Amino acid sequence: MRQTIPFGRFNLPLHPAGALVMGILNVTPDSFSDGGQHASLEFAIAHAEQMIEQGVDIIDIGGESSRPGAPAVTLEDELRRVMPVVYALRDCGKAISVDTYKPAVMREAVLAGVDMINDINGFRAEGAIAAVRDSDCALCIMHMRGEPATMQEQPDYTDVVSEVTEFLRERIAALTGAGIDPGRIWIDPGFGFGKTVEHNYALIKAGRRMVEELGVPLLAGLSRKSMIGAVTGKPVEQRMAGSIGGALAAVAHGAQIVRVHDVAETVDALKVWQAAN
Repeated sequence: MRQTIPFGRFNLPLHPAGALVMGILNVTPDSFSDGGQHASLEFAIAHAEQMIEQGVDIIDIGGESSRPGAPAVTLEDELRRVMPVVYALRDCGKAISVDTYKPAVMREAVLAGVDMINDINGFRAEGAIAAVRDSDCALCIMHMRGEPATMQEQPDYTDVVSEVTEFLRERIAALTGAGIDPGRIWIDPGFGFGKTVEHNYALIKAGRRMVEELGVPLLAGLSRKSMIGAVTGKPVEQRMAGSIGGALAAVAHGAQIVRVHDVAETVDALKVWQAAN
């Protein structure tokens, strides 16, 4: 029997042998995989509609690239990129997530009624927890070593799984200590955010362990990343098959949301995966 979890305005199913599909909607000119393709409101809406037809469960809107070496974006630019898309899509019938680490963007997104705030900085910015505390939206805490501009220069850990788990544990405690219901919280190990290829695959394998230790569900975002290219030898535009393989591996190790570029293909792969389990 499926269980459900509160997710903003929705109760989404947690699949015993599958996962929800979060489709990536980057409204940026410089994201590593699809930068500029959906930067205008018209194209962003068209892409979202396509993902809805393909069976997406959640649409994750991002207005600032977090690829390695990416420069920061001003608050004004991020709001100008993200909020028109949020308002256009909030009544589309699918859960809406906003990918941001800026408290001011979080506040605007919460006021607009989004269903998740997905923070690569783990709600560490001053005012971030306060911005989301009194809302009903889901909150995804991600682990990142350093910041996007420098995170891949020298990623070094004694024990990557233990260190990432302890970081996530501390951030969960910070949110729950502020009065946030733990039922709203998700975790993301932060594949590619200050990690080597070996670190990334160790974290995939440790997914179920982290879920059991921390008591919250896991979101995995590894679509088209360099960890896929390192194994397949393929450039970004040829990483779809590898990304689907990575998504299925993450689900096998406990992920309940997979964040992907290739929605239709991932939805089909997960349908077969669930039927065979």
